[in-house]
Amino acid sequence: MSGVSIVIPTLNEGNCLERTLRNLSFLEPPAREVLVVDGGSEDQTVAIAQQADIKVIHAQGRGRSLQMNQGAAESTGEILCFLHADTLVPDDFIAVVEQTLADPTVAGGGFISLMVGAQTTRWGISLHNYLKTYYAPLLFRPHLFFKGLRLLFGDQAMFCRRTDFWTCGGFDNQLPILEEADLCLKLVRRGRLRQVNRVVQSSDRRVARWGSLKATAIYIYIGFLWGFGVSASFLKQFYEDIR
Repeated sequence: MSGVSIVIPTLNEGNCLERTLRNLSFLEPPAREVLVVDGGSEDQTVAIAQQADIKVIHAQGRGRSLQMNQGAAESTGEILCFLHADTLVPDDFIAVVEQTLADPTVAGGGFISLMVGAQTTRWGISLHNYLKTYYAPLLFRPHLFFKGLRLLFGDQAMFCRRTDFWTCGGFDNQLPILEEADLCLKLVRRGRLRQVNRVVQSSDRRVARWGSLKATAIYIYIGFLWGFGVSASFLKQFYEDIR
């Protein structure tokens, strides 16, 4: 059995969770476990997870950082993977994660996120998100970029070793957004971060709501303000909940 625990933070994800859990059931090799950490959903999210025989953890509060930390604390795998409820992964996902971390100089990684909707693939935004993993740390943390810093985000199925995660203090519970980027800044002290040359598919629901131009502008705006040290609490106002 694999040593990878997959942690999925949820809040009203009834429209996409069933498909994601079905996708995870086809992994070969399988994950050690899949944990759904719910932040108080008012839809069918919890029932869907229970029907799929997935362990549900009722979070002590609402917020992705808090939920993912609680899932990590209750998991048993040596490797932690944090997956969004609307993200689909390849069948050999577990093998790719384990092979990546077999290199002791690598502290963590993530995949290339391809943003997909019911009727379209968002090639432009997906390309920008791919490049952002590299250009953001190069622009704003160049000294760390050359030590292996890559900025990974939630829809990239971020993963790392349990020991490194807790040595770094896990996710910052005070951060309402960009908690993955913050973790990357801490993980790079433990080793390089890699963007694996494989694709996961994420929902385009936020872009569909905002429109491509607005979404791209907001992503760039938030990224640059974050790079210049603006607090995540301030930036959260530009990143509304679209569920």
